[in-house]
Amino acid sequence: MRMHKVRFLSRLRFLAALFDCARTTTICLLLSVTGCGRQQIATITFSKVPPASDGGSKALDTISGHVTGALPGQQIVIFSKTKSWWIQPSRLDPYTAIQADGSWSSYIHLGRQYAALLVNKKHELPPIVSTLPKTGEGVIAVAVVDGERGEASLHLAVPKTIRFSGYDWNVRSVEGNRGGIQRQYDTENVWLDAQGLMHLKATRSGDGWICSEVNLNRSLGYGTYRFQIRNIAHLEPAANLSLFTWLEDSPDNDHHELDINIGQRGDRENKNVEYVMQPYYVASNVYRFEAPAGPVTYAFDWEPESVSFEAWRGVSRPNSSQRISEHTFVSNIPPVGGETAHMNLCPFGFPKVALQRDAEVVIERFQYLP
Repeated sequence: MRMHKVRFLSRLRFLAALFDCARTTTICLLLSVTGCGRQQIATITFSKVPPASDGGSKALDTISGHVTGALPGQQIVIFSKTKSWWIQPSRLDPYTAIQADGSWSSYIHLGRQYAALLVNKKHELPPIVSTLPKTGEGVIAVAVVDGERGEASLHLAVPKTIRFSGYDWNVRSVEGNRGGIQRQYDTENVWLDAQGLMHLKATRSGDGWICSEVNLNRSLGYGTYRFQIRNIAHLEPAANLSLFTWLEDSPDNDHHELDINIGQRGDRENKNVEYVMQPYYVASNVYRFEAPAGPVTYAFDWEPESVSFEAWRGVSRPNSSQRISEHTFVSNIPPVGGETAHMNLCPFGFPKVALQRDAEVVIERFQYLP
């Protein structure tokens, strides 16, 4: 009798253990459904789709939509496709916030197709890709739509061209992103005076600023680029004049960019000119110096293996007494191939002391020597 009782108790313990195991399994299954390791389900829809376009910096519009199932901290990343997929509105401003009602909206450059990706907070994506990222590893959902067919965007530029120093220059009129800030441009801020000198101006508009920019309508390639600038001593520290080359659709994301930036980045303690090879965040790619008051010629000689920058007082070829600075870069030299020369006047994006008054510069001459 005692033996049967022991066996009965053992069976009870065994059944209890099975029940506990089953109960534990059930709890784990419920947790996997209700929170423990569950897969997030989210959907993205578009409410406004820009027109299909070949894109470029002179074609902007808004794109908007709605997301369901997003978690706090997650954001939208938008891509626009021309030959490749380009992050929007820029690589310096890649995230679009999701509002409390799930809606999202952003200015973007136009393309043939558009994509919106729901990503985890601060999840980084390449600025240019040939194929869109797939879901997983920080990407929660992906939605793609073709550009609308029909009327062109109201934000497409009507180009204005002026003749300066024997070249035709396109005057920018549509907004865009430069230095991490969305900028507005107006053709009225660029003009030629009676002497044929080019004026660039940055003017206040409410709480913002209207910038000015011109670019050559053709590519020049390797050779020497010279910019003769009238006195800049009157400029406030936050005013910035950029003389640079730029390739709009560059698959390697360097845009074939060479920069001469004239300004103090909003801080009087800074030197007022810098030569830059991209990427700018590499310390050896930036060379800064102080330019004096009065007319100065800035130049760079672009060769396959090097870029030599130089600045001198006045407009004639420098001798030792006129030379202000010279510096040669021999690494990260971009190749030529479609880029154009640009001149841009805008407030610096993140100044210690903000721009207070309208800014104006005079370009006396541009010269190219092959």
